[in-house]
Amino acid sequence: MVLAARADGVISMEITGGDSRDPLEVVGDGVDAVRLVSCLRRKLGHAEILQVEEVKHENQEYETDKEPDEPPPQCLCYHGYCCCHHLPAPPMVVCEEPSNCPVM
Repeated sequence: MVLAARADGVISMEITGGDSRDPLEVVGDGVDAVRLVSCLRRKLGHAEILQVEEVKHENQEYETDKEPDEPPPQCLCYHGYCCCHHLPAPPMVVCEEPSNCPVM
């Protein structure tokens, strides 16, 4: 139980059922179920996920009914022109001296 309680995002936990393999119910926000089960398997030898579901609170339902707020107006800045800075091409040197090669 301590291992499950220390997991990130766990809000509450409860042992449900009365048989020899009591299921552990973990409720939380952002709980990594796969990581929790792998840690429990290392410690206990056997653990499995029976059900994963999203829990909705009544307060969340009221928040979704509200109209979305309008985004604040944005300041649009127009620049007069595009100012691109390019470096000039490197100078090209051509040397046309007579060649001393008799083959050509």
